[in-house]
Amino acid sequence: MDVLDLRRTSDDSLAGAIRMALGALFLITGVMKLAVPMLAEAFSEQLAVSGIPMIGIARWVVPIVEIAAGLALLIGAFTRVVALVIIAIMSVAAYVHLTVDDPSAFPLQPNGPVVPLAVIVMAVYLVWRGGGSGSVDLRDVPRGG
Repeated sequence: MDVLDLRRTSDDSLAGAIRMALGALFLITGVMKLAVPMLAEAFSEQLAVSGIPMIGIARWVVPIVEIAAGLALLIGAFTRVVALVIIAIMSVAAYVHLTVDDPSAFPLQPNGPVVPLAVIVMAVYLVWRGGGSGSVDLRDVPRGG
């Protein structure tokens, strides 16, 4: 398997729509964790209460990775790889939702892991199908094979 195999996709409009929705979601949440003090504090509290190690590093690295993932998904570059990164992030997010029992730690979402699990399902679809319609993966990679 080479890089072209990871990028190969079909003109799947559902994959394209999911990719764009997740791209916007991750771009927005990453920016909000960096730019909105209330949300940055809630994110730090979630990490601390759930026992996630290296909070100081995660506090900055996770939003930057989310922004990068969001941008990559919006253009549709290396969608399968980015979707795997998203599955990892959302697996940790689901763990946080299950271990933190303070609803005030989740100011913009339900306390349960509904959002992380829904995102994981959508990301699995992207791992399976690729970037779909409108992606640079579709534009740049030969469709044969």
